[in-house]
Amino acid sequence: MMKIINAYPGSPNEPMTGEETKNFISNTDNNLLIRIGLIDEKGEPNVIPLAYYIDEISNKIYINTLKTTKKVNNLRKNNIIAFCIDEPKFPFKGVRGKGRVRIHEDVKHNIPIVKKFIMKSIGSLDHPIVKWLLPQTEKGDEVVLEITPNYYSTWRSAVPVK
Repeated sequence: MMKIINAYPGSPNEPMTGEETKNFISNTDNNLLIRIGLIDEKGEPNVIPLAYYIDEISNKIYINTLKTTKKVNNLRKNNIIAFCIDEPKFPFKGVRGKGRVRIHEDVKHNIPIVKKFIMKSIGSLDHPIVKWLLPQTEKGDEVVLEITPNYYSTWRSAVPVK
């Protein structure tokens, strides 16, 4: 399992356990977004919310996107990112960290990952957006971003004691 760090040491908020972290970030029912922070072409920080898929065995996070986007161009120059996946409703909890991104352009590698991404994010390979997304991937117009996290910094709200 990945190294877990307490995001708020000294507070009553305990970090999630390794199992809680894994369940939280891989839960297919939550449809949470990952926000990635990267350095843009001007050398300034940029945060982008995206849908994602996580492989529970490798702990790698996958995002598919058009290969002509600014984020892909920026990641080709600097592949180090920060990320955050969090629950915006009480009780608040989340996972953040830093990692490296690898850009996959091989269609044969990407199609199975994109199908898993679709099933997590959309729930069906028959959805109308899939009729656009899969052909884009098959043509090589989509790439898969593979994030290898260095660590997870986790938090959850303390439940008040009565």
